[in-house]
Amino acid sequence: MTQPLFLVGPRGCGKTTVGQGLAASLGFHFVDTDRWLLEQSGATVAEIVEQEGWPGFRARESQALQAVTQPATVVATGGGMVLADANRAFMRNHGAVIYLQVPAETLAERLMASPEEDQRPTLTGKPMVEEIEDVLAQREALYQAAAHHVIDASLPVDLIIARILEVLRLARAS
Repeated sequence: MTQPLFLVGPRGCGKTTVGQGLAASLGFHFVDTDRWLLEQSGATVAEIVEQEGWPGFRARESQALQAVTQPATVVATGGGMVLADANRAFMRNHGAVIYLQVPAETLAERLMASPEEDQRPTLTGKPMVEEIEDVLAQREALYQAAAHHVIDASLPVDLIIARILEVLRLARAS
């Protein structure tokens, strides 16, 4: 199997951490679209949003997705990558899409435990747990629609990777 693997899910679900481990297990390359954007533009997500607004950032995010998609690559996408119909279709047509599903409370705990300096600007202006619940309510159906496989990402990283490898093996066998 050399098709790209796309990890989708909200901020804090583990796309980067799981993606790096999954890529190492498979001997694949790893790319995080947010980090790629930072390297290409020299600006953080927050800076891009401040300068260009969310529509400008989303357009750059879509370009990044297409630019980094290569065989034998694990791609950790931004949490809002699924908002564009074209991005969902592109990922489904070019590889396997894995949704790392995590309850809102767990996401809030993770994000509060390791706040990032360049953390994205708030989408709603609400407290973190409320915002996460709102964002999940808006995006859950999109994550599900994009995904070929849904994985419980509230588990330890090694178990998440093992489950992904198992569903990929089963998908190849069928």
